[in-house]
Amino acid sequence: MLKKMGEWIRKNRLDVLVLTVGLIIFCLCAYWANSGKEERDPSGQPAVYENAKVIEVLSDSTAPDENADGGYRGEQMLTAEVTTGEFKGQTMLVYNYVGPLYNVPVHVGDSVTLIISTYDDGSHTATVYEYNHSAILPILLALFVIAIIVVGGKSGIKSLIGLVFMAITLFTILLPGLLKGAPTILMTFLMCVFSALFTYTVMSGVNKKTVCAFLGTIAGMAMALAFAEIAQSLLRINGLRITDAEALLQLRQTGTPIGLKGLLSAGVVISSLGAVMDVAMGLASAVSELHEANSELTFRELFTSGMNIGKDMVGTMTSTLILALLGGELVLMIYLYSLGLGKYQLLSSAYVSVEAVSALSCSIGVILSIPITNFVSAKVFSAHK
Repeated sequence: MLKKMGEWIRKNRLDVLVLTVGLIIFCLCAYWANSGKEERDPSGQPAVYENAKVIEVLSDSTAPDENADGGYRGEQMLTAEVTTGEFKGQTMLVYNYVGPLYNVPVHVGDSVTLIISTYDDGSHTATVYEYNHSAILPILLALFVIAIIVVGGKSGIKSLIGLVFMAITLFTILLPGLLKGAPTILMTFLMCVFSALFTYTVMSGVNKKTVCAFLGTIAGMAMALAFAEIAQSLLRINGLRITDAEALLQLRQTGTPIGLKGLLSAGVVISSLGAVMDVAMGLASAVSELHEANSELTFRELFTSGMNIGKDMVGTMTSTLILALLGGELVLMIYLYSLGLGKYQLLSSAYVSVEAVSALSCSIGVILSIPITNFVSAKVFSAHK
């Protein structure tokens, strides 16, 4: 086993070197981002969130509301046994306040998450926070992982490793770093570049194809970022106009030095990363295969063939990006449409401008990454050395 591992390391020295250096950088950045972070003691909080199992429904006044599309209204009084935390094993009287936009009626045996409040005299009250989703989400995640492994095999496993690394980077470096006051746009861009490098190395190793795809990915994200910055300047908007920025503004006013203006551009970079990587790797692979099939092809021939392939990618990837972004804002679109706004009011609203900048910038990044990746790939694979 050790002999085989040693042979693999010798055969893939460059890959091992890149991954090792990358992990060292990751650890150093994670240490910096989380240093000085205050740990909260949950035992000292006036309210804690714990899971519980419903033992008995004492009263139930919930009923569907036709005006709320069948959503339930009313309240329930329950007894539930706490299954986690310091109150584990205790049976509590619990109230479940149900409305169309929050909570659902529960039954005996259901698992719920409670808000347990503690008062100065030591007494407790408990209400249902939400149906316990933590039991179902891992099952859904497992099905997702199984589907990737069954369909993708080794490539699927490698893609999962890259995806997990990106998620870990987001939560252990990027978010804590932004809350410490790191430059929003620069920090996000560098973390996306770092994640792309690690993912490409894990998936395909360090070779001509991945180098071309990596350079194309950097260029595509840079183009998306540049377009977003120009569009924001022309429209006179920034990250402060994002819908959920108000909560972060209050956070900043209490001393957290997070940069808010760059959040819109940072979101564009993150949103474009996956699509640009997909296009860049697909195009670099296509040019590589063309070269393998006929090593005598010139730069012009490789570039022309690559562009023919890239043109077919433009329509589908652009539609995918825009529809994904619009689908995420379906509720907002329905609401705006129901208001019957005039065209000037609608087009001048911050909501439309922010979504337009996001969708168009990501699409621009994908589109421009095609000729850049194709140019680099054709240059690399047409060279004699």
